[in-house]
Amino acid sequence: MDKILIIEDDKDIAELERDYLNLNGYEVTLEADGLKGLDIALENDYDLIIVDLMLPGLTGFEIVKSIREKKEIPLLIISAKNEDIDKIRGLNSGADDYMTKPFSPAELLVRVKTHINRYERLYKKTSITDKTDVFNVGGIEVDPDSRRVYVNNQEVVMTTKEFDLLVFLMKNPDHVFSKSQLYDRIWGEEDFGENATVAVHIQKIRKKIEKNPSDPKYIDTIYGAGYRFNKNV
Repeated sequence: MDKILIIEDDKDIAELERDYLNLNGYEVTLEADGLKGLDIALENDYDLIIVDLMLPGLTGFEIVKSIREKKEIPLLIISAKNEDIDKIRGLNSGADDYMTKPFSPAELLVRVKTHINRYERLYKKTSITDKTDVFNVGGIEVDPDSRRVYVNNQEVVMTTKEFDLLVFLMKNPDHVFSKSQLYDRIWGEEDFGENATVAVHIQKIRKKIEKNPSDPKYIDTIYGAGYRFNKNV
Protein backbone atom coordinates (compact mmCIF):
# COMPACT_ATOMS: atom_id res chain seq x y z
CA MET A 1 0.00 0.00 0.00
CA ASP A 2 1.39 3.40 -1.01
CA LYS A 3 2.02 5.76 1.89
CA ILE A 4 1.21 9.47 1.77
CA LEU A 5 2.04 12.24 4.24
CA ILE A 6 -0.27 15.27 4.37
CA ILE A 7 1.08 18.39 6.11
CA GLU A 8 -2.00 20.58 6.50
CA ASP A 9 -3.26 22.63 9.45
CA ASP A 10 -6.86 22.96 8.25
CA LYS A 11 -8.41 19.92 9.95
CA ASP A 12 -11.45 19.73 7.65
CA ILE A 13 -9.35 19.81 4.47
CA ALA A 14 -6.76 17.40 5.85
CA GLU A 15 -9.44 14.88 6.86
CA LEU A 16 -11.20 15.25 3.48
CA GLU A 17 -7.94 14.48 1.67
CA ARG A 18 -7.17 11.58 4.02
CA ASP A 19 -10.62 10.00 3.79
CA TYR A 20 -10.75 10.21 -0.01
CA LEU A 21 -7.26 8.77 -0.39
CA ASN A 22 -8.01 6.05 2.19
CA LEU A 23 -11.06 5.01 0.17
CA ASN A 24 -8.82 4.59 -2.85
CA GLY A 25 -6.29 2.36 -1.14
CA TYR A 26 -3.67 4.77 0.23
CA GLU A 27 -2.25 4.80 3.75
CA VAL A 28 -2.27 8.42 4.96
CA THR A 29 -0.50 10.19 7.82
CA LEU A 30 -1.63 13.66 8.91
CA GLU A 31 0.46 16.40 10.52
CA ALA A 32 -0.67 19.97 11.20
CA ASP A 33 2.63 21.56 12.29
CA GLY A 34 5.28 22.55 9.76
CA LEU A 35 8.33 21.68 11.86
CA LYS A 36 6.93 18.33 12.95
CA GLY A 37 5.80 17.62 9.41
CA LEU A 38 9.29 18.18 8.05
CA ASP A 39 10.80 15.92 10.71
CA ILE A 40 8.31 13.15 9.90
CA ALA A 41 8.92 13.54 6.17
CA LEU A 42 12.68 13.20 6.55
CA GLU A 43 12.61 10.38 9.11
CA ASN A 44 10.14 8.12 7.27
CA ASP A 45 9.62 6.74 3.77
CA TYR A 46 6.61 8.01 1.86
CA ASP A 47 5.51 7.54 -1.74
CA LEU A 48 4.18 11.12 -1.98
CA ILE A 49 3.90 14.16 0.28
CA ILE A 50 1.15 16.80 0.14
CA VAL A 51 2.04 20.17 1.65
CA ASP A 52 0.02 23.29 2.43
CA LEU A 53 1.85 26.63 2.24
CA MET A 54 0.52 28.49 5.28
CA LEU A 55 1.55 26.38 8.27
CA PRO A 56 2.61 26.98 11.86
CA GLY A 57 6.31 26.46 12.47
CA LEU A 58 7.52 26.46 8.87
CA THR A 59 6.06 27.56 5.56
CA GLY A 60 5.27 25.04 2.87
CA PHE A 61 7.99 26.61 0.72
CA GLU A 62 10.60 25.86 3.38
CA ILE A 63 9.32 22.32 3.88
CA VAL A 64 9.37 21.49 0.17
CA LYS A 65 12.85 22.92 -0.29
CA SER A 66 14.22 20.96 2.69
CA ILE A 67 12.64 17.69 1.59
CA ARG A 68 13.85 18.12 -1.99
CA GLU A 69 17.43 18.57 -0.78
CA LYS A 70 17.27 15.13 0.87
CA LYS A 71 14.76 13.07 -1.09
CA GLU A 72 13.63 12.58 -4.67
CA ILE A 73 9.95 11.79 -4.11
CA PRO A 74 6.78 13.38 -5.52
CA LEU A 75 5.88 16.62 -3.72
CA LEU A 76 2.46 18.18 -4.24
CA ILE A 77 1.48 21.61 -2.93
CA ILE A 78 -2.20 22.31 -2.24
CA SER A 79 -2.86 25.90 -1.21
CA ALA A 80 -5.46 28.66 -1.11
CA LYS A 81 -2.78 30.97 -2.55
CA ASN A 82 -3.65 31.04 -6.24
CA GLU A 83 -1.46 33.81 -7.59
CA ASP A 84 1.03 32.87 -10.31
CA ILE A 85 3.90 34.14 -8.17
CA ASP A 86 2.99 31.63 -5.45
CA LYS A 87 2.80 28.78 -7.96
CA ILE A 88 6.15 29.79 -9.45
CA ARG A 89 7.75 30.04 -6.02
CA GLY A 90 6.33 26.66 -5.02
CA LEU A 91 7.65 24.95 -8.14
CA ASN A 92 10.99 26.68 -7.78
CA SER A 93 11.19 25.32 -4.24
CA GLY A 94 11.14 21.80 -5.67
CA ALA A 95 7.46 20.83 -5.83
CA ASP A 96 6.37 18.60 -8.70
CA ASP A 97 2.86 20.00 -8.83
CA TYR A 98 0.64 22.76 -7.42
CA MET A 99 -3.12 22.66 -6.83
CA THR A 100 -5.29 25.49 -5.56
CA LYS A 101 -8.15 25.36 -3.05
CA PRO A 102 -10.98 24.65 -3.41
CA PHE A 103 -10.11 21.49 -5.34
CA SER A 104 -11.90 18.44 -6.63
CA PRO A 105 -11.08 15.27 -4.67
CA ALA A 106 -11.25 13.38 -7.97
CA GLU A 107 -8.61 15.67 -9.48
CA LEU A 108 -6.45 15.23 -6.39
CA LEU A 109 -6.67 11.45 -6.77
CA VAL A 110 -5.70 11.64 -10.45
CA ARG A 111 -2.66 13.76 -9.71
CA VAL A 112 -1.57 11.56 -6.79
CA LYS A 113 -1.85 8.41 -8.91
CA THR A 114 -0.01 10.02 -11.81
CA HIS A 115 2.94 11.17 -9.73
CA ILE A 116 3.31 7.92 -7.80
CA ASN A 117 3.04 5.77 -10.93
CA ARG A 118 5.61 7.85 -12.77
CA TYR A 119 8.00 7.75 -9.83
CA GLU A 120 7.70 3.97 -9.62
CA ARG A 121 8.38 3.56 -13.34
CA LEU A 122 11.45 5.77 -13.14
CA TYR A 123 13.01 4.63 -9.87
CA LYS A 124 11.87 1.04 -9.37
CA LYS A 125 13.04 -0.58 -12.60
CA THR A 126 13.84 -4.25 -12.05
CA SER A 127 15.43 -5.21 -15.36
CA ILE A 128 19.09 -4.41 -16.00
CA THR A 129 18.73 -5.25 -19.71
CA ASP A 130 16.72 -2.13 -20.56
CA LYS A 131 19.77 0.02 -21.19
CA THR A 132 18.91 3.42 -22.63
CA ASP A 133 21.23 5.37 -24.89
CA VAL A 134 23.10 8.32 -23.44
CA PHE A 135 22.26 11.66 -25.07
CA ASN A 136 25.09 13.99 -26.06
CA VAL A 137 24.34 17.42 -27.51
CA GLY A 138 26.91 20.19 -27.45
CA GLY A 139 28.30 20.24 -23.91
CA ILE A 140 25.35 18.32 -22.42
CA GLU A 141 25.42 14.62 -21.59
CA VAL A 142 22.31 12.93 -20.20
CA ASP A 143 22.14 9.31 -19.02
CA PRO A 144 18.48 8.27 -18.61
CA ASP A 145 19.37 5.07 -16.72
CA SER A 146 21.45 6.71 -14.00
CA ARG A 147 19.36 9.91 -14.28
CA ARG A 148 22.51 12.02 -14.35
CA VAL A 149 23.08 15.22 -16.27
CA TYR A 150 26.50 16.65 -17.07
CA VAL A 151 27.18 20.09 -18.48
CA ASN A 152 30.75 20.51 -19.72
CA ASN A 153 31.68 17.39 -17.70
CA GLN A 154 30.26 18.86 -14.48
CA GLU A 155 27.25 17.08 -12.98
CA VAL A 156 24.16 19.20 -12.33
CA VAL A 157 21.30 18.04 -10.11
CA MET A 158 17.75 18.11 -11.48
CA THR A 159 14.37 17.33 -9.97
CA THR A 160 12.27 14.50 -11.39
CA LYS A 161 10.19 16.71 -13.62
CA GLU A 162 13.15 18.80 -14.80
CA PHE A 163 14.97 15.64 -15.84
CA ASP A 164 11.92 14.10 -17.53
CA LEU A 165 11.21 17.30 -19.43
CA LEU A 166 14.81 17.69 -20.61
CA VAL A 167 15.02 14.05 -21.76
CA PHE A 168 11.71 14.29 -23.60
CA LEU A 169 12.81 17.39 -25.48
CA MET A 170 16.21 15.86 -26.28
CA LYS A 171 14.51 12.72 -27.62
CA ASN A 172 12.46 14.90 -29.96
CA PRO A 173 14.87 17.57 -31.25
CA ASP A 174 13.67 20.31 -33.60
CA HIS A 175 10.04 19.52 -32.78
CA VAL A 176 7.94 22.31 -31.29
CA PHE A 177 5.76 21.28 -28.34
CA SER A 178 3.13 23.53 -26.79
CA LYS A 179 2.96 23.97 -23.02
CA SER A 180 -0.22 21.88 -22.94
CA GLN A 181 1.45 19.06 -24.90
CA LEU A 182 4.46 19.06 -22.58
CA TYR A 183 2.26 19.06 -19.49
CA ASP A 184 0.31 16.13 -20.87
CA ARG A 185 3.49 14.16 -21.72
CA ILE A 186 5.45 14.87 -18.52
CA TRP A 187 2.73 15.27 -15.89
CA GLY A 188 0.46 12.73 -17.56
CA GLU A 189 -2.75 14.74 -17.45
CA GLU A 190 -4.54 17.72 -18.90
CA ASP A 191 -2.99 21.00 -17.78
CA PHE A 192 -6.13 22.38 -16.04
CA GLY A 193 -4.82 25.80 -17.06
CA GLU A 194 -1.52 25.27 -15.23
CA ASN A 195 0.67 26.43 -18.13
CA ALA A 196 2.93 28.29 -15.70
CA THR A 197 4.17 24.92 -14.45
CA VAL A 198 5.89 24.11 -17.75
CA ALA A 199 7.34 27.60 -18.11
CA VAL A 200 8.82 27.48 -14.62
CA HIS A 201 10.46 24.11 -15.25
CA ILE A 202 11.90 25.27 -18.58
CA GLN A 203 13.33 28.32 -16.81
CA LYS A 204 14.90 26.13 -14.11
CA ILE A 205 16.42 23.76 -16.70
CA ARG A 206 17.91 26.68 -18.61
CA LYS A 207 19.57 27.99 -15.47
CA LYS A 208 21.29 24.63 -15.09
CA ILE A 209 22.34 23.88 -18.69
CA GLU A 210 22.67 27.22 -20.46
CA LYS A 211 25.74 29.44 -20.31
CA ASN A 212 23.42 32.44 -20.58
CA PRO A 213 19.83 31.48 -19.60
CA SER A 214 18.49 34.79 -20.92
CA ASP A 215 19.89 33.91 -24.36
CA PRO A 216 19.33 30.12 -24.50
CA LYS A 217 21.05 27.95 -27.10
CA TYR A 218 19.61 24.54 -26.27
CA ILE A 219 15.91 25.13 -25.56
CA ASP A 220 14.30 27.68 -27.86
CA THR A 221 11.10 29.52 -27.08
CA ILE A 222 8.87 29.64 -30.14
CA TYR A 223 6.58 32.49 -29.23
CA GLY A 224 2.92 31.62 -29.51
CA ALA A 225 3.73 27.96 -30.14
CA GLY A 226 5.87 26.44 -27.38
CA TYR A 227 9.40 25.09 -26.93
CA ARG A 228 11.93 23.29 -29.13
CA PHE A 229 15.21 21.56 -28.34
CA ASN A 230 17.92 22.67 -30.73
CA LYS A 231 20.20 19.77 -31.72
CA ASN A 232 22.50 22.00 -33.78
CA VAL A 233 24.35 23.71 -30.93
